[in-house]
Amino acid sequence: MTTPDFSTSPKASASQEPPPPLGLLTMFRLGLFQMGLGIMSLLTLGVLNRIMIDELNVLPFIAASAIAMHQFVSPARVWFGQMSDTKPLFGLHRTGYVWLGTAGFTAIAFIALQVIWQLGGSLQATGWSGPTYLWAGLLALIFAIYGLALSASSTPFAALLVDVTDDDNRSKLIGVVWSMLMVGIVIGAIVSSRLLEQPDVCGAAIATYDPSQDGKVANIAQLSATVNPAFIIMPLVVFGLSILATFGVEKKYSRYASRSTAIAREDQITLGRALKVLTANRQTGLFFSFLLVLTLSIFMQDAVLEPYGGEVFGMCIADTTRLNVPFGMGTLFGISGTGFLLLPRLGKKNTTRLGCFCAAVCFGLIILAGFTASRGLLSGALFFFGLSAGVITAGATSLMLDLTAAETAGTFIGAWGLSQAMARGLATVLGGTVLNIGKAIFATPVLAYGLVFTLQAVGMMVAVWMLRRVNVQEFRTSAQVAIAKVLEGELD
Repeated sequence: MTTPDFSTSPKASASQEPPPPLGLLTMFRLGLFQMGLGIMSLLTLGVLNRIMIDELNVLPFIAASAIAMHQFVSPARVWFGQMSDTKPLFGLHRTGYVWLGTAGFTAIAFIALQVIWQLGGSLQATGWSGPTYLWAGLLALIFAIYGLALSASSTPFAALLVDVTDDDNRSKLIGVVWSMLMVGIVIGAIVSSRLLEQPDVCGAAIATYDPSQDGKVANIAQLSATVNPAFIIMPLVVFGLSILATFGVEKKYSRYASRSTAIAREDQITLGRALKVLTANRQTGLFFSFLLVLTLSIFMQDAVLEPYGGEVFGMCIADTTRLNVPFGMGTLFGISGTGFLLLPRLGKKNTTRLGCFCAAVCFGLIILAGFTASRGLLSGALFFFGLSAGVITAGATSLMLDLTAAETAGTFIGAWGLSQAMARGLATVLGGTVLNIGKAIFATPVLAYGLVFTLQAVGMMVAVWMLRRVNVQEFRTSAQVAIAKVLEGELD
């Protein structure tokens, strides 16, 4: 069967056949992109953060703030989403942006690592002096550029998921694609830990005595020789996965043109008009706020979990990297099981609410593991936290795609991505800041880290309360009215 290229024309001809339904194999292929994002998340938020805090003795607040810059440029997601709605690249609305963005952030990750080595060397040589702060500032700038490239790829990709699915199979696609995200984290953790598992880069072995310092310092040359190859091999793999995931999918399966009711919509739904549609709906603000609190509560531990394993449990870099395996496996089971089992039975709001309650309990178990110094309990708690996070992700993402208007899908996806990205950035900074405060208050490390996990549990309960006010039907009615008005030039 010949299928039309909907991406090259603003409207579909009545004589053209509709695109075929998305098959399960293609769903898993699309998931390869998310798998790549999982690998990159592991490298940046896991490995780089751990190295800075534990090995190079960078202050948690500074390390977390620098990494979080890739989230604070997230307003660009709305722009990239709207660009993919209206300005095709290489004849396609979504795919070209995905490829270019992926090429950018995979290359920049390696550059960020090299700046970290310079930051660590300056800190060892001169302490927190002017040059050291300049290196920290440069690292923040590098991560900001990383975030722009990530926005340019991930937002059009999420909009592509809307384009290629219908209401009856969208939840299944979300379950598959976000499951693959966790597959990426698990595989990335296993492969990266093998690349990083060297006896001479763990604990005292990586440290050398320097009479100019207060104590032992990390041998940066030795450390970089081990870590650099991982940041060459893994990003190349991620770029290849991006190409494989999306090649030919948009051209064959996109419903974009048939869903767009606007005539010459590239000229009519500009960024300004799309933002008017976005802000005209009360439910948009409610859901934006809910996503902000939810994401903040889930991801505060990103900045502290691997340092937690290093400082409280005495784990090496390879060991703390492997902490992502039980978390990733739990999330994988949670997302896949939710998409096929929980969502059809409980509904999207109740599923998300259940995940929030379970996650709050898991934070208590993570704290208990620290008090008992039990690595087994920590791994178990991380597995069940991942399971809960998977339930939350599948439920909230399915709800997010319901709160999306077809004519401005990229813009709405960009807005939801903006909320999540800003929250993840704030979560990273807040996690590092609270850890700093905790260390100033408590002499025992587990109490300092426990303060972070306790705040996360409280945030989950706040998110449950906010979810009660979200109404999908109200959103859809208001969005259609707003789109009609903006096309008539009446929405001020």
